[in-house]
Amino acid sequence: ISLLIRRFACFSDVSVLASFRGTVQHGLPLEIGDTVQILEKCEGIIYIHLKSADIKNKGQFETVIPNEDSVITEMTSTLRDWGSMWKQLYVRNEGDLFHRLWHVMNEILDLRRQVLVGHLTLDRMRDVKQHITARLDWGNEQLGLDLVPRRDFGMVDPDEISVTELYRLMEHRHRKKETPVPASTHHLFVQAKSLMSTNLGEELEVFFSIYDGREGRPLSERFFVRLNKNGVPKSPERQCTLFVDLGSSDLRKDVYVVAHIIRIGRMGAGEKKNVCSVQYRRPFGCAVVSIADLLTADSKDDHLLKVYACNTESEWYQIHENIIRKANARYNLSGSNTGLSVSLQLLHGDVEQLRREFMVLFSRGVSVTKKLGFSDIIMPGEMRNDLYITLEKGEFEKGGKSVARNVEITMYALDIDGQILKGQVAAGSGEPGADEYHSFVLYHNNSPRWAEQIKLPIPVDMFRGSHVRFEFRHCSTKDKGEKKLFGFSFVPLMQEDGRTLPDGTHELIVHKCEENTNLQDSARYLKLPCSKGNLPGNNQAVKGNKESFWITSFLCSTKLTQNGDMLDLLKWRAHPERIGDCLSKLKEIDGSEIVKFLQDTLDTLFGILDEGAQRYGLKVFDSLVHIINLLQDSKFQHFKPVMDTYIESHFAGALSYRDLIKVLKWYVDRIIEAEHQEHIRQVLKATEYIFKYIIQSRRLFSLATGGQNEEEFRCCIHELFMSIRFFLSQESSGPGPMNQTQVVFLQTFPAVYSELLKLFSVREVATFVRETLGSLPATLHSDCPLEAVKLQCIAKTVESQLYINPESRCILLPVVLRLLQVHMQEQRDLVMCAHILTSMLSLLKKDDSPLLEEVDLIVDSLLGVLLRTILEITNRPQPAGNTLRLQYQDVTGEFVACLLALLRQMSDKHYQKLLQCFTSKDDLRDFLLQIFTVFRILIRPEMFPKDWTVMRLVTNNVIITTVLYLSDALRKNYLNEKFDYKVWDSYFYLAVIFINQPCLQLESFSSSKRKKVLEKYGDMRVMMGCEIFSMWQNLGEHKLNFIPAMIGPFLEVTLVPQPDLRNVMIPIFHDMMDWEQRRSGNFKQVEAKLIDKLDSLMSEGKGDETYRELFNSILLKKIERETWRESGISLIATVTRLMERLLDYRDCMKLGEVDGKKIGCTVSLLNFYKTELNKEEMYIRYIHKLYDLHLKAQNYTEASYTLLLYDELLEWSERPLREFLNYPMQTEWQRKEYLHLTIIQNFDRGKCWENGILLCRELADQYESYYDYRNLSKMRMMEASLYDKIMDQQRLEPEFFRIGFYGKKFPFFLRNKEFVCRGHDYERLEAFQQRMLNEFPHAIAMQHANQPDQTIYQADAQYLQIYAVSPIPESQDVLQRDGVPDNIKSFYKVNHIWKFRYDRPFHKGTKDKENEFKSLWVERTTLTLVQSLPGISRWFEVEKRELVEVSPLENAIEVIENKNLQLRTLITQCQARQMQNINPLTMCLNGVIDAAVNGGLARYQEAFFVKDYIVNHPEDGDKIGRLRELMFEQAHILEFGLAVHEKFVPQDMRPLHKKLVDQFHLMKSSLGIQEFPAYVRASPIHFTNGSPRTCRNSVPNILSPEGARLVARRSPLTYPAVNRYSSSSLSSQASNEVSNITGQSESSDEVFNMQPSPSTSSLSSNHSASPNVTSSAPSSARGSPQLLDKHKHSRDNACLSPRDRPCSAIYPNPLDSTQRMIPHQIGDSTLPRSDPNIATPDKGSPAKNTRSQSPVATPRSPQKNPAPPFTPSPTECHSAGLVSNSPVLSGSYSSGISSLSRCSVSEASGTEGPPMLASSGSDELTTRRENKTPPPYSVYERTNPRRPVPLPHSLSIPPPTEPPALPPKPHQLRIANKLDSDPRRLEQPPRPRPLPRKVSQL
Repeated sequence: ISLLIRRFACFSDVSVLASFRGTVQHGLPLEIGDTVQILEKCEGIIYIHLKSADIKNKGQFETVIPNEDSVITEMTSTLRDWGSMWKQLYVRNEGDLFHRLWHVMNEILDLRRQVLVGHLTLDRMRDVKQHITARLDWGNEQLGLDLVPRRDFGMVDPDEISVTELYRLMEHRHRKKETPVPASTHHLFVQAKSLMSTNLGEELEVFFSIYDGREGRPLSERFFVRLNKNGVPKSPERQCTLFVDLGSSDLRKDVYVVAHIIRIGRMGAGEKKNVCSVQYRRPFGCAVVSIADLLTADSKDDHLLKVYACNTESEWYQIHENIIRKANARYNLSGSNTGLSVSLQLLHGDVEQLRREFMVLFSRGVSVTKKLGFSDIIMPGEMRNDLYITLEKGEFEKGGKSVARNVEITMYALDIDGQILKGQVAAGSGEPGADEYHSFVLYHNNSPRWAEQIKLPIPVDMFRGSHVRFEFRHCSTKDKGEKKLFGFSFVPLMQEDGRTLPDGTHELIVHKCEENTNLQDSARYLKLPCSKGNLPGNNQAVKGNKESFWITSFLCSTKLTQNGDMLDLLKWRAHPERIGDCLSKLKEIDGSEIVKFLQDTLDTLFGILDEGAQRYGLKVFDSLVHIINLLQDSKFQHFKPVMDTYIESHFAGALSYRDLIKVLKWYVDRIIEAEHQEHIRQVLKATEYIFKYIIQSRRLFSLATGGQNEEEFRCCIHELFMSIRFFLSQESSGPGPMNQTQVVFLQTFPAVYSELLKLFSVREVATFVRETLGSLPATLHSDCPLEAVKLQCIAKTVESQLYINPESRCILLPVVLRLLQVHMQEQRDLVMCAHILTSMLSLLKKDDSPLLEEVDLIVDSLLGVLLRTILEITNRPQPAGNTLRLQYQDVTGEFVACLLALLRQMSDKHYQKLLQCFTSKDDLRDFLLQIFTVFRILIRPEMFPKDWTVMRLVTNNVIITTVLYLSDALRKNYLNEKFDYKVWDSYFYLAVIFINQPCLQLESFSSSKRKKVLEKYGDMRVMMGCEIFSMWQNLGEHKLNFIPAMIGPFLEVTLVPQPDLRNVMIPIFHDMMDWEQRRSGNFKQVEAKLIDKLDSLMSEGKGDETYRELFNSILLKKIERETWRESGISLIATVTRLMERLLDYRDCMKLGEVDGKKIGCTVSLLNFYKTELNKEEMYIRYIHKLYDLHLKAQNYTEASYTLLLYDELLEWSERPLREFLNYPMQTEWQRKEYLHLTIIQNFDRGKCWENGILLCRELADQYESYYDYRNLSKMRMMEASLYDKIMDQQRLEPEFFRIGFYGKKFPFFLRNKEFVCRGHDYERLEAFQQRMLNEFPHAIAMQHANQPDQTIYQADAQYLQIYAVSPIPESQDVLQRDGVPDNIKSFYKVNHIWKFRYDRPFHKGTKDKENEFKSLWVERTTLTLVQSLPGISRWFEVEKRELVEVSPLENAIEVIENKNLQLRTLITQCQARQMQNINPLTMCLNGVIDAAVNGGLARYQEAFFVKDYIVNHPEDGDKIGRLRELMFEQAHILEFGLAVHEKFVPQDMRPLHKKLVDQFHLMKSSLGIQEFPAYVRASPIHFTNGSPRTCRNSVPNILSPEGARLVARRSPLTYPAVNRYSSSSLSSQASNEVSNITGQSESSDEVFNMQPSPSTSSLSSNHSASPNVTSSAPSSARGSPQLLDKHKHSRDNACLSPRDRPCSAIYPNPLDSTQRMIPHQIGDSTLPRSDPNIATPDKGSPAKNTRSQSPVATPRSPQKNPAPPFTPSPTECHSAGLVSNSPVLSGSYSSGISSLSRCSVSEASGTEGPPMLASSGSDELTTRRENKTPPPYSVYERTNPRRPVPLPHSLSIPPPTEPPALPPKPHQLRIANKLDSDPRRLEQPPRPRPLPRKVSQL
């Protein structure tokens, strides 16, 4: 549709009929149903439907309102809102609501179509609208939408009605929704389905009835169903009924549904079929169910009722009572499988409404079963004339028989002529009436009892002269089965005087009769007596008759009466002498009899009054009062309209008013003197209808006489009111009879107003009322009931038509206000006060000028007291009861609505007058504080229900309007020298709460709702924000009073996502900074408050990235010209960085599962608070948040490290700590103890037992110092258990992965950074890659390991780069030591790791296709982390990366070294019998020998041993020699290995062993080895204790450092097993060797697995190193847990002054200079490296530009005394000195591990070698670690001077007599070396600022 504006036309509203994409020029895209305003149209195809519309607020913000039914408009908008939400239900998998809403939407669409067509009648239209609104409300409630205020099914505009009226509408709809009004009438639906029994074969009759077990009588008629021989209903359309008009009192436990079952068939159930052809009605069984069971059971379920039979037939009449009483001896089950299936359902409400709601139920032909008697509420017009006769019992003679008779009764109803009334005998509802009724037969019983109820619905006009006849027959059981008549009884239905048969039991005479013909003429027997109770005394013959028959009769009729007094009154003219008695007896007549004949009775009374006023006037008046008060009863209150109709249409007593006024005045005048006032109160109760009769009588008289005697009438009325005022003015000392009488009159007085208005003017009636109410006593006791009734009278007055008229309202208003003011000031009867005030203010309309004076009156009288009342009731505690709580909420809401309505009506003049009326500043101050406080209360979320958005918006509109008026008063009266902080603070606090309330956050609304709010009210947040800014600017120097108090509230305002509001409010922070700078010279307070509040506010979900940018840009622009610009920029930058982290943290916390993002973000924020902001409390809070995250993710080790951060801030002191987080108030020692225990527990759960042991030791020291031996014992046992777990339990070695996050889409703490992550158990590269991609689903995986370029860094995307890395352990002393179990070593291989390595093979130069080893280089990347792993996170950022290149020759040396080490390990394990089978050694030997035979080592010879290579690379001579040695060494090890293998190989593997031996000889031949060199032969293979360890004798060998002739080096078996996977340096033809070296090993040592080349794909590699499940032990470097007594002082000193230490006790200070040992370095650059993971480039190596050193050679004699055996226990005492021949540490590792350095130290001799040289890069790293703040996260980083490090066996010497010196820790040696090698390191760099010791309070 293209809308072109050519000419202006009438405004029209259109509805789109077809969708249009709007792709043409100037096109407007539209969807079907969109509404468009058309300004002009041109010719063409019409896609729209024109509708008339109105335009409101023409202009920029105009609103188009279609001229259609408001229900249609609401349906359209609501269905649109539902549409989007309905789809979301499907997405959220809420299938049930999805389908229900779908059906409701379709239903609404169908109803909308019906309304639009417009062919409905008014009644049908009303029903349809009611149905529509009910469905709309249901849907809104289900979807959590707003409650819509409606009147007459249409939405109301809040601006068109008063606030009090709006509140009433909302409250009414809310209460209707919450608590539906309970129905007063109930109905029971019954459907008889079948009788299930095994012995059926006869037809059945089932009679249902409702029985009152308490009263022992039936409550209803019987419902009659016939069943066929199969037990199912004969007529399906007659199987349902509705028992109607049950009262609430009938729904109790002792009311039952009773079913009596009669069979139709033979006399005996077991008789043969051919015995008798006559059918008899015989008892079968009975079933009972309580109605109370139906209240809880599912109404849709069928009920299977058990059927019981009598043990004796004579008990049949009371079988149901026996079942109810559970008299088991009198009945039994009719059969085990016999049951009556019925459907029972309780329904509530009006029957006609039920027929509409349950159309399915009533479509089956449901009969109505009435209640016996009238219902609890008798409705006028109800027609009923039912006579119920119950056949009770009989007494009969045998009649010459030897056995008793089988008696059957036949019952007939006959008219006055003796003719049988057709169809007037009904056995029950459900079946049509019959001409006769046959009772059931009891076998051989002369005293039968039936208790059968029969209904006779005889018409009223046929009642007179009719009678009922009962015929008695004996049923023979002989062949013929004859029924012989032997007597009859009868009873007439109406007596001669017109009274019907009285209710009750009647004993009837049984008249003998042999022949049926004797009964044809009813006139003959009607002359006979019928009842023995009515027999004359001389009729002895009949009295002697022993046969009798008893019946019970009950009449339920609206036309007939059994009361003779009633008949006498109605026929008063026939017996005028009995008029007085009849009037006196009227009060004794039942009310139901009076209301039956209400009109006739009233005519009779006024007829008597007209003819005998002097004689009977008082009695007639009393009778009239009795009838009027009778209609006050709830049972007869529906007859009031009948009396009203009588007064208006049938009353003809034109002269009665005189007598009525006269008698009424006579009663009023006697009130003061009367002692007994009960009768007078009854008269006053009837005042309303007495006045109605008076006024109507006077009107009739005026019409008849033309208005004669008008003055006389007015005079009488005035005199009557004078008497009333006189009696009302009487005071009494306390509650007494007079007060009660006054109360009664005031309760009925307001009803008189409308009658007086028919004959008097509005002003006259208002004067009557004012004078009457004014005559009441002014001062009353608080407990006087008259006080409450006065308010009730005022309430009815305000709601009357009299008050609505403005003329009368100005007369009545002062009286009403005076009374309200008194009660509200005294806080009495507040509910009624609120009700009155609501009614008063509902009449006030906006812009109604006559009401301005009324508003003035109300404001002057009630505004102040109304504010105080709201404050009072909102500060009270809410009542406990549900009803009282609802009442409390109602009264609060009503007072609030009244206040809002009053403020809404106030104009400028009203506010000016209000503010001028305050005589002093203090009064105005109190008023402002009061109203601001009330407004804050009104804004509370609990003030109105959640879905009352309409009411909340109206409230806010009133508040902001009022605040704008009052802000002027604030500026004028409380600035400069009159400044009042409290008022201004209250004002700002109110404004902040106003802006932040949820109902004004338009961003959370749907677009349609947001548009409606903006059109009607605008964005009230911006209005209030502008007002805040304006008021702030007026403060001037008083702004300092609100710094820093208002920083937090204003910050909360600026976080609201409204751009205009932010632009207004953010500059206030610049103002605060400026004023704080002027006062203090800095703005530390502003900074501190901003930072504190930002965390709490952003964690609540406030703020966004836009706000961060806006905050930064606005404030930076504001401070450009300030003198304090630099410090301001620093503050803004700090706050901005904090926002970045907080936003990232919040975004991460929104995710469901705990993942790396959440933990990493928390770590980033935690460190920011510690290092940059120095906020200790926030730091500790985030420590615990991180701890909880780790526990949730089951990262127990990381959780321990995290909690350790808090533990380190505490000391072992007795200072008290306040309650904090989940910690109670306790001493610092107690909290630190608790933290230690918790950390130990988590270390245990994380299998990091070594760290737990150190904490156990520290805690044990504390217990020992306090002599707490009980806990000391427990702690030692715990420590021992941890040692056991190290040795006994298995734990996995995790993989490590390097991951890079590149691109701007990553969170701040990850963006363009790289990390190393510690993988989960069993997690390999592929699993880790998938986990990362799941955490970052939008990330792109990079398929290479190269560093990305700037394009990737700056991309608006997410890139992940992942590959595996290998750890470089630092605990080399443990790893190199012989005899340490692998499960201890394995801990140090993967814990406390700072550095990681990654190798990438590549070819440099021309690749030799024949032998690619010649050009195969390795690019080795070493990554250094900011913290060691594991730590407080599973990943840490890479701080430094180093890149070196390893030459082909060096790579070959590494490969062979690793393989030699693996072979030695396997041989050792095999010799020590640590291997369950020999397969790993077999496979390793096979792999090495096979690779060598097939050319593996030969390739090395071809590559590096040829003359060309030696000539071209003279600098590699030593390395070539080293390679040659290693090759010979490998052959030597293989030879020994084959010898060991031969010893242990099983028989079935002997052929393989023989093959290996043969291949080994081929390998030696290929290497050119005929015999080993001299230095090898001189030291034949010899392993002490069966293992290839270092020799303990004086004979040197190749496996010992002492045996090296050419090069001093460590034994190959002692090389550290730290290379988890070596570089992929072999390719092409060397691939077999590589696979044999790495892949085929089944050794338990995993460290030899080699890393694949990442050049193929870092994310698609299929490499996954197999896990190595080992145990681990605490590091020997930690020292022995047992100390010599001489060294105990070092342990004690370590705990003396923890404050002086930079770390906690678990991280003690490093050893001082006297304890450090400076190792000597020997050897040269050709020696092998101690760690094959780290390259050692020579001077000529291409990697020589990296960290390297030239060690100084120091020769040693190999003929040293052999070292004693070393016991591997970590608790053994250690040597004092250190004698070592170790390989040189070069490269980055040279300064890393001092225990691996080649040195010779002996403190006993005092010798000292030259200092070790260290590179600058290593120095920086060491210094950084030494001065780390916050304290180090790794237990490994801390040293313990009390526990010396055990030396490896190869370094051990006999202990001297002097105490042994403590060996240095590796990191201490690093520090010492750095300090010695670089004098610049002597100057310590500045440490980060320390935390203040506020922690004592936390």
